[in-house]
Amino acid sequence: MSHQSQDAAPGNVAGWQAADAFPAGELQAAISALSAAVGAALLARGGQLATAESCTGGGIAEAITRVAGSSRWFGQGWVTYSNAAKTAALGVPAFALKRHGAVSIPVVRYMAVGALERSGADWAVAVSGIAGPDGGSEDKPVGLVWMAWSGPFGTEAEALVFPGDRAEVRARTIHHVLSRLLVLISAGEAPDPVP
Repeated sequence: MSHQSQDAAPGNVAGWQAADAFPAGELQAAISALSAAVGAALLARGGQLATAESCTGGGIAEAITRVAGSSRWFGQGWVTYSNAAKTAALGVPAFALKRHGAVSIPVVRYMAVGALERSGADWAVAVSGIAGPDGGSEDKPVGLVWMAWSGPFGTEAEALVFPGDRAEVRARTIHHVLSRLLVLISAGEAPDPVP
């Protein structure tokens, strides 16, 4: 797994292994466990979560709602696969999409902040990437995913290049997003504010 970030993300956080440490067959069980842990952390703090997804196609919301009673901490999510949907549903500026492309730090940050503002939640996560098998380039290879977390203390974003086929890239993305979210909620960490 390759890594690029403006904020360093630990490989093993709060006892959870990095996504690429799990064989593909074990990822779904790990995702379910993380979803339950995120739910428990949000419930303990009276928090709410919203999602804004592109390459995962609603997979984060699906993982969250595997947990019975998740309606107590998850109210809504957006699947904004096209650029037009990102702008219409989440307020991502057209200039950001044109200048940087959908798979970029500005776009994923706008997605997270847009979901946070539109939902009234305490936390929001966003993803935009290239799950493959095609669509990659030298600058943006298949497996590249930008992820963002927005919450009470600001917004942070990170890019990873995940290994595997389309299903694995998506599953590893979901795992990593939930893992980092759990750390942020549990630690009350303050990421950099949105520029």
